[in-house]
Amino acid sequence: MGFKSRLFRYPGPGGWTFAPIPKKYAPPATHAWGRTPVVASVDGHSWETSVWRDEKFGTLLAVPKHIRGGKGDGDTVEVEISPRALPPRRRRS
Repeated sequence: MGFKSRLFRYPGPGGWTFAPIPKKYAPPATHAWGRTPVVASVDGHSWETSVWRDEKFGTLLAVPKHIRGGKGDGDTVEVEISPRALPPRRRRS
């Protein structure tokens, strides 16, 4: 099930563009720094990534330029996310 999200550019130089995840769709944090691996889809373009928590902005999905195309700060996108498992870490010999 998807939802609409309004893109915003994180403040500061080199700020990334994010789609905020509404609380009811936000997966629980499963990794360090409040991160959760997900399969994300924005306007039909899918990729593997992670969402993470920000004290001020809540759960965020970073949306790369090649995924969002010509959309940017203030534009609305259709988002779908589903949790994904990370492969086990390889042990060093």
